[in-house]
Amino acid sequence: MAVKTVEIDMGKYKSVELSVEEAERLVKYVVDRLGMEPNDVNEFFRIVRNFDAFYDVMRKKFKDYLVPQKSMNDMILGRVIVDKVKLIKEGGKKKVIVVFDKRVPEDIIIEGLKELGYEVEVKRYKLFAVE
Repeated sequence: MAVKTVEIDMGKYKSVELSVEEAERLVKYVVDRLGMEPNDVNEFFRIVRNFDAFYDVMRKKFKDYLVPQKSMNDMILGRVIVDKVKLIKEGGKKKVIVVFDKRVPEDIIIEGLKELGYEVEVKRYKLFAVE
């Protein structure tokens, strides 16, 4: 069984690197479990489904991450799921790093990865060390 690492930074944002298809399935799983679909999720799907176009924009603007548009109301109510997205091309493979909002429970992300068939490792970053 393959292992996926969920990285949790000091701000409690959770990130995971997946193929485009797996990233879509994981975000869909999180949306279903939380029972909400805010604007950022629709924007996330638009970005990954138009990978090549957004990848070119990202490179032209020298950006590491793309930030899906969020509504102010969703931000105030804590209904944001996807904070930002990084598009990666390695050889002929397309990958996505999904950075989930700090309010998304890590256990739901871990459950979603297990549903995709992964064993999950959690890496937490502290101020001066990795745990």
